[in-house]
Amino acid sequence: MVRYNDGKIELIKGDITKIEADAIVNAANTSLLGGGGVDGAIHRAGGKEILDACVAIRNKQGNCKTGEAVITTAGKLPAKFVIHTVGPVWNGGKKKEEQLLQNCYINSLQLAIDNHVKTIAFPNISTGIYRFPKDKAASLAIASVKYFLKNHESIDKVIFVCFDDESFDLYQQILKFEE
Repeated sequence: MVRYNDGKIELIKGDITKIEADAIVNAANTSLLGGGGVDGAIHRAGGKEILDACVAIRNKQGNCKTGEAVITTAGKLPAKFVIHTVGPVWNGGKKKEEQLLQNCYINSLQLAIDNHVKTIAFPNISTGIYRFPKDKAASLAIASVKYFLKNHESIDKVIFVCFDDESFDLYQQILKFEE
């Protein structure tokens, strides 16, 4: 674990389903019904309660749009909540992907504040099957979180959880450079 920004930002290499935080963020798909990667891992580890909550949200509002976020129970996970956000599929930067990814972080953080979340953990949103370039995604994630924290003091800690060495190294380089 590495701490930055006066301890408000932490960087961890590991499994987000094992993180003890008020909320973890799920890199969901628009259906909210689980999928591969982080999404599948969170649904499997959290159990049926998460899926049931997602189905209830879908029945109420329909799919979750790209860049938006919704919150559910965390089921059997060590977190209290799961914030599901839908990242953009990378199309060469021609379809406002950067803005949509930034919205994922900002909307997730705002939802965290609305639900009295003090600690929140993020995975690397959109960098798996959605093919968002990892370096661009890491820069956007860090910039979005730092901007939000500068303007909102109620979040105590944001944890970036990287599953692979490449992402961890990218985040570490960017965070060290910006300190």
